[in-house]
Amino acid sequence: MNATLQRAAWQSIPLILICGCLIAMLGFGPRSTLGFFLTPMSSANGWGRDVFALAIAIQMLIWGAAQPLVGAIADRFGPVLVLCVGAILYAVGFAWMVFASTPGEMYLSAGLLIGFGLAGSSFTVVIGAFGKLLPAEWRTFSFGLGTAAGSFGQFLFSPLAIALNSAFDWHTTLLIFAGVILFMLPLSLALALPRDLETAAQRAAQQSVGAALREALGHPSFVLLVLGFFTCGFQVFFITVHLPAYLVDRGLSADLGAFVIGMVGLFNIIGSIGAGYLSNLMPKRFILALIYFLRAVAVAVFISIPATATSSIIFGAVMGLLWLSTVPPTNALVALMFGTRWLTMLAGFAFFSHQVGGFLGVWLGGVLFERTGSYDVIWWLFILLGILSALINLPIKEVPVARQAAAAAV
Repeated sequence: MNATLQRAAWQSIPLILICGCLIAMLGFGPRSTLGFFLTPMSSANGWGRDVFALAIAIQMLIWGAAQPLVGAIADRFGPVLVLCVGAILYAVGFAWMVFASTPGEMYLSAGLLIGFGLAGSSFTVVIGAFGKLLPAEWRTFSFGLGTAAGSFGQFLFSPLAIALNSAFDWHTTLLIFAGVILFMLPLSLALALPRDLETAAQRAAQQSVGAALREALGHPSFVLLVLGFFTCGFQVFFITVHLPAYLVDRGLSADLGAFVIGMVGLFNIIGSIGAGYLSNLMPKRFILALIYFLRAVAVAVFISIPATATSSIIFGAVMGLLWLSTVPPTNALVALMFGTRWLTMLAGFAFFSHQVGGFLGVWLGGVLFERTGSYDVIWWLFILLGILSALINLPIKEVPVARQAAAAAV
């Protein structure tokens, strides 16, 4: 069931990779700039910051909760339809933010619409298409490229948002981003699948959506993989939201926090591509265990030494190498165990776990800080979860399920 689907003559590997990576960049880039609009939007509408924060929290949960369903639709009908609908919702959400004058409109635009839009246009859908269209020897590397492209979007669009806000205003910037997002529509055509999405091996297996879900959720290795990905979301979103404030608390400048987050995005490009490459050379469970363990070590060292600009920048670079480097081996394991027929949907379940972890990382970071006056407790929870996830990933069995092995024999 890992057989590659027959591509059209014009769908070369470079074209698929370039268009897929551009979609991943556009899917992640504009969304990563929303923090730059918090202050001007809140001031213009007379809102507290809690309104904007709740809208983003809604977006995060909707994005994660919708991902398995969206993935199932992409697996059944192909990614082009899903990417196009997702891009339109994403763009409309950005445009509506310009005219949102009540908290309810903000929750619907930045929360609901962009959340559903991201589920349909995120790199998870792109990775699913890569898994089906590209030869097996290209899959894990392409997963790394797609993930790195999303991170490059963050690196590219953040300074672009600042420049556009300075040259025009936040209203214009949001509308420009809404227009840019629509470039996903023509790019998605490069990821078109053949009308018959099933290979001969897949038809032999005759697996329905429900059967695929029952098989995956009842598979111990998949459950362990999903639990580990929860930790990834917890750690990534906690650092993204709370690290700048932590550095200010340690006597450093707010500008340094923004620079460190930028370093994370830059070095994540190297980490994601590297993880995709290494996933072809060594057991993927070992790569995941090592990433989670090294995150724990990096944080333990960082919070134990005096906070300086140099140590913070080095920490950002190290965390960047370990940032989303979990994505290529995670998706590669799903494809290896269950095949590519329902890859986007099953990867979506792992991503939902990631988003729930992210929500808790952001929320608990704020709650525990308010109750204790510091981030110490959450940092040590970060370390504990990293160690536990390293241990959780070690027992994963990197073998196809019996059904897939039988189908491959056919």
